[in-house]
Amino acid sequence: MTFPMPDRPLGVCLIGTGFMGKCHAMAWRNVATVFGGAPPRLEILCDMAGPQAERFAAQSGFARVSADWQAAVADPAVDVVSITTPNALHRPMAEAALAAGKHVWLEKPMALTLADAEAMAALAAACPGQVTMLGYNYLRSPAFQEAQRLVAEGAIGTPHSFRGVYDEDYSADPEQPWSWRLTRQGGGLGALGDLGCHLASQMVALMGPVAELTAITATPIALRPSPEGPKPVENDDTAHAILRFASGATGSFATSRIAAGRKCRLAWELHGSGGTLAFDQETMNELWLHRRGEPGLTRLLSGPDQPDFAAFCPAPGHNFGFNEQKTVEARDLLSAIAGVPQRGPDFAAGLDIERIIHAMAASEGRPVALT
Repeated sequence: MTFPMPDRPLGVCLIGTGFMGKCHAMAWRNVATVFGGAPPRLEILCDMAGPQAERFAAQSGFARVSADWQAAVADPAVDVVSITTPNALHRPMAEAALAAGKHVWLEKPMALTLADAEAMAALAAACPGQVTMLGYNYLRSPAFQEAQRLVAEGAIGTPHSFRGVYDEDYSADPEQPWSWRLTRQGGGLGALGDLGCHLASQMVALMGPVAELTAITATPIALRPSPEGPKPVENDDTAHAILRFASGATGSFATSRIAAGRKCRLAWELHGSGGTLAFDQETMNELWLHRRGEPGLTRLLSGPDQPDFAAFCPAPGHNFGFNEQKTVEARDLLSAIAGVPQRGPDFAAGLDIERIIHAMAASEGRPVALT
C-alpha cells in the first residue's frame, strides 16, 4: 500500500531528548524507509546545551544542536516541530511553532489546563494550512485499528457498554522521590494526564462522544521524599469514573500510576448487542472477539493482512511494537501535510480528550455534562 507524502523533504526540529524524544527521532529516521517518500531532513535537535545533546544529535542524525527553542522553531529550514518536553512547555512551544508557520507534532497531554488546551486549539484553527498532531500512538496499533474496523462493520452489533483501565506502577513505591510530574504547575493532571488521556482517546474512538460523567480521584501517597524533606503530591494518583455516551451507551473508566505490578495495562472490553471485543496493551498484538452464537472469545493475532503491520514485516506472528506505532504516527502526520484527510487526533480532537479528563478531575463525585 502506498501513502501520499509531501512533494519535498520536510525539515524537522525535535525538542527534547528523553524517552519520547528518542521515539520521535526513530520515527523520523524510519518513516521513509517503511512507507516511502522523501526522507525528512533532520535539521535541529533542541535541548539543554551539553555533551548529551551532542551525542543524541550525532547518533540520531540531526544536523545541528540548539539550546534556544524559540530560535529553533522559527528557523526557516524547519517545517515541522516535534515537541517532547515536560508538560508545562507544551503550550508555549506549540503556539510559537504555529505562529512561525510550522506544522506541530506534540506529545500528550496537550497542556497543563483546559484553558491552555482551548487556547491552543483556537490558534490551530486559525492556521488552516498547518497540521497539528497529538502523540496518541496507541491508536496506531494494528490490533486497535482492527477493533475500530470491526465495530464500524457491526461485528458485535450495537455497542452498549465500555469498560476500560490504564494502570502502571511507575509511582507505586512510596519512597520514589518527588518530581515536577507531581505538581499542578509542572505536570498538570497526574494519572489522568499521563495515562488516562490515552484510555480516553481509545474510548472515544470506539464509542463516540461522552455526554456525562461522574468521577472521583485520590492521592494515596500524599507526600514524597525530597532533599528538602517530604513534599506534597498535588495531582491524582488514581481516578475512577462512570460515563454515559452521546449514543446512550454506558461505560466505566479507571486509571492508576500506583498499580503495583502493572507495566502498561491499557485494557478494555467493549460489549455490544451481538458480541464482545477485548484488548490489553501488555499483549498488544492480540485482539479478542466474540460473536453471538460462538462458544467463547477468539484470539485475532495482528499480522500482514493489516496494512500497517505489513509495512514493517510480511510474516505473521512476528509482532508489532511501541516504536512502530510512532512511525505510523509520523506517516499519518506527513500524509496529512500532503493533503490526505487526517487520522488525528489534531488539536481540535485533542481538546475533546482534554475536556473528558479535566471533567473527571473536577467532578469530585458530582455529575458533569460534556454535551
